[in-house]
Amino acid sequence: MNNVAVETKNLVKTFGDIKALNGLSFTVTRGEIFGLIGPNGAGKTTTLRILATLIKPSSGSAKIFGYDVEKNPSEVRRIISYLPEEAGAYKNLSGFEYLEFMANFYHQSPQEGRAAVEEAAKISGLGERLKDRVKTYSKGMNRRLLLARALMMKPKLAILDEPTSGLDVVHAFHVRRIIQEYAKTHGVTVLLSSHNMLEVEFLCNQVALINEGKVIGQGSPHELKSYYGVNNLEDVFMEATKLG
Repeated sequence: MNNVAVETKNLVKTFGDIKALNGLSFTVTRGEIFGLIGPNGAGKTTTLRILATLIKPSSGSAKIFGYDVEKNPSEVRRIISYLPEEAGAYKNLSGFEYLEFMANFYHQSPQEGRAAVEEAAKISGLGERLKDRVKTYSKGMNRRLLLARALMMKPKLAILDEPTSGLDVVHAFHVRRIIQEYAKTHGVTVLLSSHNMLEVEFLCNQVALINEGKVIGQGSPHELKSYYGVNNLEDVFMEATKLG
């Protein structure tokens, strides 16, 4: 069990008459880049919000490094970072000022805060543009800044909701590279969601296919493609949902 980073069992979440999650279960091993993939409305964001302790499940359980997200939310928040799909930074601050503000919010020591900002500057790859106000940034630059903020805390688990959504090819490439290199260098476990299955195939060690609030398949991209006898994860998903 010490090797388990995330474990969900029979998660159910209802919003009125809508059942967003319907008995969802999966396990993430420490040090993996794990992808939740599926169409919009499949339950990916709801799952990540439960794991980030922002909402509670209607039933079932979820643990992060042994901490129950309902019973031990404070402990969970200390070891995770969460990047929502529609996150934004303070537009009238420079990139550096935003990172300094966030670092001081999380770190008691000024020395630790400065080290975190230096780390984030390196992660973002934005160079001199960090001196400019965030409102002058493109969407891709803004996303790289926010990803750097999430990773500079050196979380045990980074939860990233659609990290490259809406980005052009160049910025999406940079974001994927940042995630891969940081996970490899620092041993951070990454749980991300995406509807871009080809991207997940490139990025993730393990994936869970989600449809209508439940997991319909889990394994490495290679295992899933071999099992279904297809060439990519899009075809895997179509076969798994019997739509192909």
